[in-house]
Amino acid sequence: MKAKQTKEFFDALNYITTEKGVQPDSLIKKLENAIILAVKKQYGKVEKIDVVIDPKKLNFNVSFSKLIVQNIKNPANEILLEDALKIRSDAKLGEYVKIYVDAKKIGRLAAQAAKQQIMQGIREIERENVIEKIGDKIGRILTVKVEMLDPVFGNVIFKIDDSEVILFKNQQLINDNFSVGDLVKVYAIELDSSSSGSLIKISRTHPNFVKGLFELEVPEIEEGKVKINKVARQAGIRTKIAVSCEDENIDAVGCCIGSKGTRIESVVEELNGEKIDIINYSEDEKEFVKAALAPAEVKFVEIKEVKGLEKVAYVGVLSSQISLAIGASGLNVKLAAMLVGFKIDVNSSDGLSKEEFKKIAQKKFDERINKYTQNAEEKKELKTKEEIDEEEDIHALEVEKMLREAEKNAK
Repeated sequence: MKAKQTKEFFDALNYITTEKGVQPDSLIKKLENAIILAVKKQYGKVEKIDVVIDPKKLNFNVSFSKLIVQNIKNPANEILLEDALKIRSDAKLGEYVKIYVDAKKIGRLAAQAAKQQIMQGIREIERENVIEKIGDKIGRILTVKVEMLDPVFGNVIFKIDDSEVILFKNQQLINDNFSVGDLVKVYAIELDSSSSGSLIKISRTHPNFVKGLFELEVPEIEEGKVKINKVARQAGIRTKIAVSCEDENIDAVGCCIGSKGTRIESVVEELNGEKIDIINYSEDEKEFVKAALAPAEVKFVEIKEVKGLEKVAYVGVLSSQISLAIGASGLNVKLAAMLVGFKIDVNSSDGLSKEEFKKIAQKKFDERINKYTQNAEEKKELKTKEEIDEEEDIHALEVEKMLREAEKNAK
């Protein structure tokens, strides 16, 4: 490459590394790879390609080496001795001779391919640099400013460290309403290093968004005195949080609620009125199920399990408590099940002793398990857990509806 062209090349290299914040070594590596591809495109299956880019010495050379042989079998990588002597006077059989490439001879097509590779490399390096800067924000609540609103898709665009980040419509609460300039809290879920769009995934519907808000509001959580064990959420409607504390002198639930409810009110306000139930976590599964179904009062809990197949908590409540236990559209029992990690089946316990309820629970569980295995000989389709869950949930909602109608008629 001529001196003027060499200077222009390194001036451009210096500009890119300075303006784009790209490390010179990373860019040079990308350039070398791009030029190697260009040489291969122009000269065929050349194997030993050498690219030297030295910004300090302003040195830029491209070459490939061929093995000196008596008879050529591989033209792309071998050369006759007589031709090698024209390049290097002391050339010998069995050695390699280096052939320098004139940048002009790489060809327009190859040069274009190299340019594309270089630009792609620059974008990748820029992206890696940005990811490195924002990586420490993952798993945290961020307060960001609304830069732009997308009226077509309903997305909201923010900027984090000069990088565009998108809060997609499906990650917003149903009653979120933003304006340009608003300061908004979001939860940083994870890096999205493969995407061509936003570099970081953010959300206001993720269960950890609620967890993060409590971490901001409750010093005891930040200090590690109170622990949020589990979160179950129907974003924008209701959340259940299970908390615990090893210190018996500290009321974990009370810490999260705050004096006169100030702490939980701040979280609810950020969530536009989303209802939040805070309960005590327990290693005792029966006690945990009882707490998870709050505000309903639970009389009996029987947990039945076939390891590796199914686990169900059969819960007995008074008829007057069934509506509370199930909740509107089945949401209370659904969130409780998410919190404890297995299905909850709500039943009336009116007039039943503990032993009688145990028998009912066992019978229902046996029937449920049989649905997985019965009819195999008749080759009928077996129902999935999800289908059985749906059948039982529909039945539970029908019971709730009948109770509501009965209460209405009684009035």
